[in-house]
This record gives sequence, structure tokens and C-alpha cells, in this order.
Amino acid sequence: MDPRESLLQRIRWLLVLFLVGLVASGLTAFPISWEVDLLARIVGVSPDLPPESYGGVARWVATVQQGVRDTAARYPFMLYGTDWLAFAHLVIAIAFVGPLRDPVRNIWVLDFGLIACVLVFPLALICGPIRGIPFFHQAADCSFGLLGFIPLWLCRKWTLELERLTGNRGP
Repeated sequence: MDPRESLLQRIRWLLVLFLVGLVASGLTAFPISWEVDLLARIVGVSPDLPPESYGGVARWVATVQQGVRDTAARYPFMLYGTDWLAFAHLVIAIAFVGPLRDPVRNIWVLDFGLIACVLVFPLALICGPIRGIPFFHQAADCSFGLLGFIPLWLCRKWTLELERLTGNRGP
């Protein structure tokens, strides 16, 4: 197989994987109440007991469940924020169709994605403590930045190699 075609296939495969992750994480922001209730059942949290009845992760899940339930009951419009979070993920995913079609001309989208992945860390580690988010949850949030960074970094590396092989320069 032509090395250019092989690079293009690897880039596209990783970008599709990245897009699927971005879309999936966006779509999961819509049914937040249902998801939190499901997680609570999995962890063994009862909505009838206060969060103080539990320890560790179960306590955090119970706290989140109580917060989401109270918010949904008293201030349902606040959940509109998670709808916009979902929408933002879907819109950002659309931007990555550009490099999927022509990675060399759209390498700037890969750069944008890499910067966004790096910025997950300061957001989680600064805003997390301000909002009372436990460190293990901040670390989980940071893992999304890392998991996004790795495929985008590889795509960027392979795109630069593809550009060198084709002589096709981006904008």
C-alpha cells in the first residue's frame, strides 16, 4: 500500500474514534438525571438515605444524585446548562469533519483540539476545588483531556508526515 494512503487511513481511523468519543460524551449529557440514578443503583446508593450515610465514592454519587434531583425538582431550567454542554460537544465534533476529509488543509483543527485537551487540566484542577469536586473526580475529568490528546497528537504527527510526503501544504 502507498505510504500516503496508509497514513491517511490511520489518521481517519483515529479521528473517527475521537469523533465517536466526543459525540458519545456529548449525548450522555442530555439524560443526566437518568444516568445519575443508574450510577447510584450500580454503586448501591438509595435515594431515600442522605449522602452522609455513605463513604467514599458512594457518598459522592449520593451527593450528586441528591443535587441533580433537587435541582430538577426545584430549578429544572438549570439542567438546560447540561443540554448546552451536550450541544457544544456535538458542534465541536463537526469541526473535526474537516481533518477527516483533508487533514493537511485542516491541521489547525487538530491544533485547536490539542489545546482544548490541555486546557481540561487547569479547568478541572482550578474549578474542581472551588466547586467542591473531589480529587478523584477531577482526575477522571483530566483523563478525558489525556485520552483526547493522544489520538490528536498522533493524527497531527501523521498529518505532518503526510504533508511532507505529498508536498501538499495546508493553508
